[in-house]
Amino acid sequence: MKTVKTILIKGARAIVTCDANDSVYFNSDILIQGPKILKIGQNLEGDFDEVIDAKDHFIYPGLINTHHHFFQTFVRNLRTIDYPNMTVPEWLDKIYRIFQVVNDEVIFYSSLTAMADLLKHGCTCAFDHQYCYTKATGKAPVDRQMEAAKMLGIRYHAGRGTNTLPRSEGSTMPDNMLETTDEFLKDCERIIGLYHDANPYSMTQIVMAPCQPINCYIDTFTETIRMAREKKVRMHTHLGEGENEIMLNRWGKRTLAWCEDIGMIGEDVWLAHGWELTPEEYAVLGKAGTGVSHCPGPAILGGFPILPIQQMEQASVCVSLGCDGSATNDSSSLLDSMRSAWMMQAWHSKQRGGSISPYEMLKIATINGAKTLGRMDLGSLEPDKGADLFMIDASALELTGTLHDPKNLLARVGVTGPVALTMVNGRVVFEDGHLTGVDEHDLARRGEETCTRVLREPCEAFQNLI
Repeated sequence: MKTVKTILIKGARAIVTCDANDSVYFNSDILIQGPKILKIGQNLEGDFDEVIDAKDHFIYPGLINTHHHFFQTFVRNLRTIDYPNMTVPEWLDKIYRIFQVVNDEVIFYSSLTAMADLLKHGCTCAFDHQYCYTKATGKAPVDRQMEAAKMLGIRYHAGRGTNTLPRSEGSTMPDNMLETTDEFLKDCERIIGLYHDANPYSMTQIVMAPCQPINCYIDTFTETIRMAREKKVRMHTHLGEGENEIMLNRWGKRTLAWCEDIGMIGEDVWLAHGWELTPEEYAVLGKAGTGVSHCPGPAILGGFPILPIQQMEQASVCVSLGCDGSATNDSSSLLDSMRSAWMMQAWHSKQRGGSISPYEMLKIATINGAKTLGRMDLGSLEPDKGADLFMIDASALELTGTLHDPKNLLARVGVTGPVALTMVNGRVVFEDGHLTGVDEHDLARRGEETCTRVLREPCEAFQNLI
């Protein structure tokens, strides 16, 4: 009979749990059995398969990313895509010249790159909104992403997106990146059968996620709602990011009202961005239990309004944190997004009657993320929760003078480099500067070759970089 592996993480300087009591354990241990936490306390004794020395380290729950676009990772650092100084139509024109030629190799290596960045910066569970389906990708994107996630050991929720409305009817998407609603539904059924695991500590789940209302036929959404609730999977879409004028002209109503009318609202739905939402709409979301993924990167770079998180939480809206894609955020570090998000809240504190604390921002990136994804087995460090965590070296010189407050440290002071260790589901996946079980240099070399062959050489938007 196979025995379950036990791991003792020993002697942590501080363990920030993000539990309901906001408990912090000092000079304490964490006992892990298989995929879950068994016990937290001082001087835990017993026979263990492995002991990890956590002396002079702070331990935190793994961060949870609730909105990303992994396929965009290879458009980082392009002088020709100057998002802050472009209009949205200019940006769309440039960026989709690249996305139209993406193939499944680009999907695989760009996903690996983003996942590696996330893991190295303490993110243990990620949702990706994958809506890039081209002639070259076929229906393979989610399969290639699952391959990448398994290789690196990240907990992965795949958002199967789509766009179905042609440009002649008001879409902003190129026609060669469209599917039919039937194609979309058929592939959703396939990947739900292959990858959706609703059991505790599951490593893979599927979310049905039409890209956005302005780029889809209404039946794409109504059929999504029907199938998702029949299959008991969650739903996601972009909303409140500048599309309301189009929706008013097309439907005579704002996007959230349109979603409410067709049933795209509820505890099994969350929305990305939401900077165009109103206080009245916060109340609608709060009553329905519909969450919002806040992505600070594109808000800063695009010069868009900053979400009033304090006001949204008062309306019972569950706000979580996302990186968003590299077309609007060149970083896949959720640690970076967390500090940016808190500083954005502080920027408006005088006008808005205060700001949430840095520790509250950490909980947005952990326990709120878990709630958003429907993962009550994740998000905090306590017995029976999944063993998803990361450690930082508190003895590092750059953190000197900050150690009295481990709860507020990450969002207030910031940790800019890789963490010391990342664990997912009881397995160490990143330690001592290296991802475990893979040859990073070989993967990087193959990813660069793919980027050059498929994107850099044929795409005009990559030219004139020097």
